[in-house]
Formats: sequence, C-alpha cells, structure tokens
Amino acid sequence: MVSEQATPPRLVSLDQFRGYTVGGMLLVNFLGSFAACPRVLKHTHDYLSYADTIMPQFLFAVGFAMRLSLGRRLQAEGGGAVFRRVAKRLLGLVLVALVVYTVGRRAETWEALVQLGVWGAIEEPLKRHWFQTLMHIAVTSLWVLPVIHCSAAVRLLWMFGSAALHVALSYWFNFVWVNTPPNGIDGGPLGFLTWTIPTIVGTLACDLLVSPPGALQSRSPLLGRAALAAVCLMSLGYAFSCGTRFYDVPASYQASLQQEKLAAHPVVPSREQMQRKQAEANVTAWLAEPPFVAPPNSTQRKWNYWMMSQRSGSLSYLTFSAGFALFVYLLFVVACDVWGWQLAFFKTFGTNALLAYVVHDQVGDAVKPFIPADAPAWYVMAGLLVFFWITWLFVRSFEKRGMFLRV
Repeated sequence: MVSEQATPPRLVSLDQFRGYTVGGMLLVNFLGSFAACPRVLKHTHDYLSYADTIMPQFLFAVGFAMRLSLGRRLQAEGGGAVFRRVAKRLLGLVLVALVVYTVGRRAETWEALVQLGVWGAIEEPLKRHWFQTLMHIAVTSLWVLPVIHCSAAVRLLWMFGSAALHVALSYWFNFVWVNTPPNGIDGGPLGFLTWTIPTIVGTLACDLLVSPPGALQSRSPLLGRAALAAVCLMSLGYAFSCGTRFYDVPASYQASLQQEKLAAHPVVPSREQMQRKQAEANVTAWLAEPPFVAPPNSTQRKWNYWMMSQRSGSLSYLTFSAGFALFVYLLFVVACDVWGWQLAFFKTFGTNALLAYVVHDQVGDAVKPFIPADAPAWYVMAGLLVFFWITWLFVRSFEKRGMFLRV
C-alpha cells in the first residue's frame, strides 16, 4: 500500500544505509549483463564479489528495523495483535514477490501440463524465479518473527540452529540441487535458513546501538563492541571458507575431471580428499583466497559448499557478509548519527526502498535494449547514469508527495 511517512523518529543512519544498499543494487543489477563490467561487480557464484554484499545488507536492515519497530509497537499495543498484523504484511510481500517475479508459460497444452505434474510445473519457478530478493526477505522475516522479541540468547540459538539445518540439508541434497540446471538463485527455497544470519545480526545490532526509547547510543564503547563483533563474524566466515581448499584438484586429475564443475562430496570431504590435503606441508595451501579475490576456475578447484556462494546461500558467505554488513552500517552510524552527515540521494532511496526495487527492473528493461552487451565502458556508464536518473526521478516524485510504498 502507499502510506504517509511513519510518525516515530527515524534513524538517519538506517535510512542512509538502506539508500546506499539500494544504490549498490542498482549499480550491480544494471552493469552485470555487460562485458565491460568488472568481475567484482558481478554475481559469479564461486566467491564473494561486491555484488554479493548487497542482498545481505538488505536482510541486515530488515532485522534491525523489525526489532526496532516491533519493540515500539509491543510497548504501545501488546503482543498478539502486533504479531498477526506483521505476519499478514509479510504474507502480502510474498504475494507481491509472486507477482513481480513472473514465469513463462509452463506448458502449451493441458495435456502437457498434466504430464509435467505439480513438481515438474513448479520446480523451475522455485529455483529460478520466485525465490529472489523480495521472497527471501518475506520468508526469512516470517521465519525469525517468532523469536524477534526474545532475548539475544534465544535469537542466537535460532540463528545457530537455522545455520546447522542448512548445512545438513545441503549435505543431504540442497547444494547439488541448487547448483544443477535450472540453477537456483540466492540459495533457492531453503536459502532463508542462512539468510537468517544477517537478519538476526541486524536485530542484535539494534539491541546494542539503540536504547529502549529509540535514541541511538553513539558512545564509543558500544561502537567499539559492534566493530569487534563485525570483525569476528568476518573472520569466522573466512575461516569457514577455508574448507574450500579440500576441493583443490591435483594437476594429474585435472584433465580427467575437466567436465565436472561440482565436487564429489561437496559438503563433507571424503577421507581421500582429507588425506590429500593433510599431505600439504605449506600453510598457505590451507587458506582460501580473501573475499573479493577470485578463486581458481573449476578445473583447478571444484565448486563446493564452503566457498562463498550467493547461489548456494553457503554458511561462509552469509557469516562473512553479516559481519561486513554490520561494519558498513557502523560507518553510517558514525557519519550520520555522530557527525550529522547525510546525502539526499540515499535518503530518497532509503525511505522508499520497495518502490525503488519494483521500479528499477522496469527502467532497466527500457534502457538496456539500447546498449549492446559488448559496448565500450564509456557507453555503458552513460547508460548507467540514464538508468539511475530515471529511477531516481520516479522515486523522488513519490517522496515529494509524501507517498511511500509499504507492505
């Protein structure tokens, strides 16, 4: 629905952070389809690129905002009605996602549809269409809603349990299923289990940085503790990613396995894989490439669960990205809530993020046909500026009228 701006005071840092995230989304979603786009701005699914940091920041902001707004509402109204209303709104977002992420005709005739069966008809939409950003936000929010008002300990247990369940299901079938044609997007239907990580981290950041009345606590010790937590999360995520080195392919095996992209035993290495790695005397042979540094290709290292992969929704990816989102948000806390800085550009997108998300695809579809995939970088950048400008005009026109798209 379209509503007026909420009356409770807003956190400038959260709106600016969300606006930055929307801007990053526009950047990578537009540039990613052109040859001139650097790899670090693309989703390549085998390492953490800048493009892969955007969606976890959305989930972090969602968790932060849910914890903040529910705290205010529970103080004012009490429990049951508030949770029912939030659940209805999130189910409404599910419906919006189903409408936004349309699918092609599943069969040309009734007979063909009957032959496909229920699973044949919905498998590709589940993996390739429906479970994108809006659907993941809705389903993940519904998943954490039962514990959003609970203590930090309960929320952490919920996060650990969700992560462990994702590893177990990936071992059982999900990693291979999501990474075989038709390939999944953003972890597929079970991705919400690890998208829970940045969402819960967002709720914990809200606890640490916002006092009960809603005023931001900018004291240095609190910011220092949050920064330490961000570094610990990023370090843990990187440590998880080092498991990818069990799947290095010896030179003598590379030719025979060249056609295989996915590793054998991609979640829990086999005894042979472990023994081969244990024979490595060099410490660096156990260390994965740092985030934002591309790994070897699949001839030299097979795809596995422990690499940072947005397609797989892997544990290493979401753990590191949750810490990275927290760190970036802290920069906005210092810049906006401590020093008083803000950009009108980020404010426009940050206070109407859903509208920006819905509009940007339509604008992109209007601009991209005039830019060949192999266009030179200067021409692609000119198209990017036109794309940003038109999208901003739409969102800004709503902002000037005091109209904000909410679910």
